[in-house]
Amino acid sequence: MISIPLQAPSIPFHKAKPANNLAAGQLYLIGFGFDGTACFRKGTRMGPDALRDVSDDIESYSPYLDQDIAQRDFFDLGNLSLGESSDAEQQWQNATTDFESLFAPANIADQQIKVLTLGGEHSISYAPIKTYLHQYPDLVLIHLDAHADLRDGYLGYHYSHASIIRRALDHFGPDHQLIQYGIRSGTKEEYEWMRSNRTIRTCRNSFIDEIDAIPADRPIYLTLDLDYFDPGIFPGTGTPEPGGEDFHSFIKLVKILAQKNFVGADVVELSPEIDSSGNSSVFAAKVVRELILCLTRAC
Repeated sequence: MISIPLQAPSIPFHKAKPANNLAAGQLYLIGFGFDGTACFRKGTRMGPDALRDVSDDIESYSPYLDQDIAQRDFFDLGNLSLGESSDAEQQWQNATTDFESLFAPANIADQQIKVLTLGGEHSISYAPIKTYLHQYPDLVLIHLDAHADLRDGYLGYHYSHASIIRRALDHFGPDHQLIQYGIRSGTKEEYEWMRSNRTIRTCRNSFIDEIDAIPADRPIYLTLDLDYFDPGIFPGTGTPEPGGEDFHSFIKLVKILAQKNFVGADVVELSPEIDSSGNSSVFAAKVVRELILCLTRAC
């Protein structure tokens, strides 16, 4: 039985089932609504429930994958609690510790438990990425983002949203691999690191071909910052950068991931109140729909 303090959302993600324990071979959604280290425009704490609320108003069927989430089993655990503290770092630590306490003992690799974490700002990805790196020694971490996120702390926060990939690298082993695409903002030092370590990809076709060439049995984890998409089509995010990707280029990747050993993901940086039209929330919910289908594909 799950003993971690979780907060029920207003409604679960469309077609998701409730769960009070973890079972082998299942996909679990969990929300981590936190924006305490956000340095520009806050609001991503509202992201998980905004995704769920709008999911009931979009089709459950994906014409891109010719699959329907209504015909898949997956579960919504609700949201991690930030605790009673008003301190941002303590809130982040409370929820991060609870995530690790919930999933780390489950041996998600052996039991083929998959987790899709809904953010929240990008700092929330530390808990799921760390958990997956520890359980999959040959994991490929795909990082889609407008920003490099390789700073060693930012504005006093060691686990800042601008440091998530740097903190993930603290847990890399010799057979882990990082692939970054969509990056179009960062410091000179971050770009020098990415180039010297050959993690950054700048050509869409080459990136897609490289993911397609990953062996079918090698585990893949995706961390997707929604500012990866161009702000002209996705304005509802805290740190927009011009020159991003579109939905159809994402679908090219999705169709490949659906055929791979895709073991987990997080989707972060939806700030729903920034986009008063609500279009960004709909966009993000459809991104999540596609990832649910990829993560629950039949063997």
